[in-house]
Amino acid sequence: MHAVIFDIDGTLLQTAAVDDALYREAVRRVLGEVQLRPSLHAYDYVTDTGVLSQILADNQIVTEQEPFDEIKSHFVDLLRGHVEEHGPFVEIPGAGDLLASLRVSSAHAVAIATGGWRESAELKLQSAGLEYSGFPLATSNDHHERTSIMELALARLGNHFDCVTYYGDGPWDRDACSALGWEFVAVGPELGGIESYYGLDLV
Repeated sequence: MHAVIFDIDGTLLQTAAVDDALYREAVRRVLGEVQLRPSLHAYDYVTDTGVLSQILADNQIVTEQEPFDEIKSHFVDLLRGHVEEHGPFVEIPGAGDLLASLRVSSAHAVAIATGGWRESAELKLQSAGLEYSGFPLATSNDHHERTSIMELALARLGNHFDCVTYYGDGPWDRDACSALGWEFVAVGPELGGIESYYGLDLV
């Protein structure tokens, strides 16, 4: 049995740029003109919870739960407003068909592991019309560290697997797979990965 685990932003959905911009806007709506690092690459834990923890630390803001909840709420509202204004998020070509084929495969088990919060992840997946019910979904609600999120997604599949493959779009995905000893498939331009799931030959 082969475990296949997917990231969301930039991997299943064309949402990475919008996600980053609206996340930053949500942070500033709640915390004001705080110092933000120039890119996600500059943060140690590239997850919604991990980045926010480091933003608070960078700006000497005492870490409490309230800012997390308020920023998350603003972020989800901004995503919802984006969909209302610009239309639904778009899948990476072939993502929906691939998930549908894996759902009925006797040789594969599928989970989703994202650095985003569950509330925003589900909004984006539902907006794009991707059917994810029945697939374990591990998110930044569960942990601030990407490897821990990925391990939790695998644990929720509940079986021993001969192989684990993770699809992701960022160097943090690649690095996490290296740390875990998982196979990694790059998606999108940043890592020179695949641009479409059509014609993909799954083992």
